Amino acid sequence: MFESLGNRLSAVFDRLSRHGALSEEDVSSALREIRVALLEADVALPVVKTFVDGVREKALGQEVLRSVTPAQMVVKIVHDHLVETLGGGHEEGLNLNAVPPVVILMLGLQGSGKTTTAAKLARLLKMRERKKVLMASLDVNRPAAQEQLAVLGRQVEVPTLSIVLGERPVGIARRAHDQAKREGYDVLILDTAGRLHVDEAMMLEAAAVRDAVPPTESLLVVDAMTGQDAVNVGKSFAERIGVSGIVLTRVDGDARGGAALSMRAITGKPIKFMGTGEKIDALEAFHAARVAGRILGMGDVVSLVEKAAETIDQEEAEKLAKKLERGGFDLDDLAGQLRQLRKMGGVGGLLGMLPGIAKVKKQIEEARLDEKVLKRQEAIIGSMTKAERRNPKVLDASRRRRIAAGSGTTVPEINRLLKQYQDMSQMMKRMNKLGKKGLTRHGVQALLPGGFR
Repeated sequence: MFESLGNRLSAVFDRLSRHGALSEEDVSSALREIRVALLEADVALPVVKTFVDGVREKALGQEVLRSVTPAQMVVKIVHDHLVETLGGGHEEGLNLNAVPPVVILMLGLQGSGKTTTAAKLARLLKMRERKKVLMASLDVNRPAAQEQLAVLGRQVEVPTLSIVLGERPVGIARRAHDQAKREGYDVLILDTAGRLHVDEAMMLEAAAVRDAVPPTESLLVVDAMTGQDAVNVGKSFAERIGVSGIVLTRVDGDARGGAALSMRAITGKPIKFMGTGEKIDALEAFHAARVAGRILGMGDVVSLVEKAAETIDQEEAEKLAKKLERGGFDLDDLAGQLRQLRKMGGVGGLLGMLPGIAKVKKQIEEARLDEKVLKRQEAIIGSMTKAERRNPKVLDASRRRRIAAGSGTTVPEINRLLKQYQDMSQMMKRMNKLGKKGLTRHGVQALLPGGFR
């Protein structure tokens, strides 16, 4: 979501870094560009003004202008202000400290991803917090809305309230609450009805549900791709219904990022989660410092490690580590890595989390390692014999034609995969050679092929 803004800010900082010392004019020029970049990212004007004024006040201080590395000091100041704008670094998780069942009310417009987010949240609470969760759909207006939640519930293995035709939202909420109490549920998630835009009927219905079954958390789900409209929706719900937190969806899309940067400042409500994709596990807790790091190209290693811990098979990883120590890495191992990569959201989902990756991102993107390509590469490896996977050197022209026919791909695709395998093998050798200390000192670029540096 923040790629365009991040690229603009990186370009500003690159120009600053070419100056040994900074004058006030250098800083003022950079701030003008930062202001334009924020406005183009659809950040609300009052937020842009406060942000730039705050950065200017510190960036023109003597400790920056006389610093040994003034450009880095400016980057740090911008980073700190981004963190402050996004929530101050004082993350507020879900409040589950209430008498069970803790009621979570999901609010938002139709099409914002509210129902899918309810299921994602239920899965997260079940998997990470070990909570017993019940979901109920209160949307009696949209055809099949209640059935949609039931289908998602089966996917995440979380029960949903049985559907009773003709029942009104307040009645559904009360019945769900009674069942959750009787059957010992820890959390009850109520998915309210949405509309295409904010209207009186929706607000009155949501208020009636809130009064009938008082929620501990009222989460507003907004689509990050709607920009300033998302901020306006946030203000309306915060004023009329009361909101305890915000969930931003579709942050993996082609949004300009303004909604995230404006939401906390305009509504005064914390962003608690981000929907990072369509998959049912693509929901992350929002951390202001981590998001600021992604925007400025500093990466988000903590989120990367957390994602890896959830998806990587520990036993398989240990086997691979021992194999690498002996200098072995074959196409079976590559197939395993491709599967893990897809589980973790593909190359695109991970690039923004790696520090320093902006410098080599163009070259990596040219490798075209999107999800479809990953699947095709797995098919190619699956069409090889065990002997071929163990020793790719035996793959002559006739074998490659046979594999292409068997996997529904082409010989050039097989050639690209084998080149990728060779690059990865070289990278593994470099890792062994550098060791942990060398890797820390030289960073991720030391592992990349010469052409990527």
